[in-house]
Amino acid sequence: MERVPIEDLTVGAYTIPTESPEADGTIAWTSTSLVVVEVKAGGRRGLGYTYAQRVAADLIQGLLAERIRGMNAFDLPAAWLAMVAAVRNAGRPGIASMAISAVDSAMWDLKAKLLDLSLLSLLGAVREAIPVYGSGGFTTYSLAHLQDQLSGWVRQGISRVKMKVGTDPDHDLLRVRAAREAIGPDCELFVDANGAYGAKQALEFARQFAEYRVRWFEEPVSSDDLEGLHLIRERAPALMDITAGEYGFDTPYFRRMLAAEAVDVLMADATRCLGITGFLQASALCDAHMIPLSAHCAPSLHATLGCALHPVRHIEYFFDHARIERMVFDGVLTPIEGKLRPDLSRPGLGIDFKRADAERLAA
Repeated sequence: MERVPIEDLTVGAYTIPTESPEADGTIAWTSTSLVVVEVKAGGRRGLGYTYAQRVAADLIQGLLAERIRGMNAFDLPAAWLAMVAAVRNAGRPGIASMAISAVDSAMWDLKAKLLDLSLLSLLGAVREAIPVYGSGGFTTYSLAHLQDQLSGWVRQGISRVKMKVGTDPDHDLLRVRAAREAIGPDCELFVDANGAYGAKQALEFARQFAEYRVRWFEEPVSSDDLEGLHLIRERAPALMDITAGEYGFDTPYFRRMLAAEAVDVLMADATRCLGITGFLQASALCDAHMIPLSAHCAPSLHATLGCALHPVRHIEYFFDHARIERMVFDGVLTPIEGKLRPDLSRPGLGIDFKRADAERLAA
């Protein structure tokens, strides 16, 4: 195959206000930050992104761009390793991993476009569509708002929904009961504490949540507390999955979590875990441990990976990200009967950057 050198890389940072104040069990926010990368080679532009602060864009422009410029656009492993080596002294976990994630995803998109293939066709599919779960239910919402959002997803044909808990534990059971009333008996109900509880407290909540058929308890304790996660996984109700992993920035993080038997389902996020390359590595670990994988947020990026990788059970259709991606990208998928189905007629990830629209949100 003819060598195609990377000619240029451009990056932009954008700040998108939320529709209303939002919070989970440990933090509150009123805006979301997005960093978008375009990598140019052979007359095509590869698109990648991460939900990170502007400093990630500065790191990409000041450190990563010079490392990959001139490299062969088809040599993704070499480019990935070059970027990982470049951030050694900057510290790989955190912002550096998110910066690499955006560039790596852009390069996968570019490679598929150079071959005039959808990324799913390039990777190879194990399924045509991937189930989603509606995700939001922020702790700032009134009960009426919570019920309206969750029941709205059910009316759209989504059979799993997730809500936040942990800001005010005294009211969590009331909110979970209201959610169950709104979605009916058949929809799966997920809760996410974002690490807000202590281990014994989380165990008691697991018992109480089970009365309302909660089937997914995400980060009942901090994802750094592997012993606590293991304890809860061992003692939680049999039909309740304990899950964590969205803050994983590299493969060793996921390996430690799986070795500790801390989760029933591992979560990973290609906008954080060193890109599509890192997500493929996380999937291989799940295969080896016979543990399912769930994709965290960024539905426009994860829809393809969910269809290409056997361990992926479903992807998170996060309210904020679904809204943002419709604002700044063309070709964004809409769930049909609770699933996202990549468009194989569109090359790469199947999305295009609406640059003019995004510029109004420039950070």
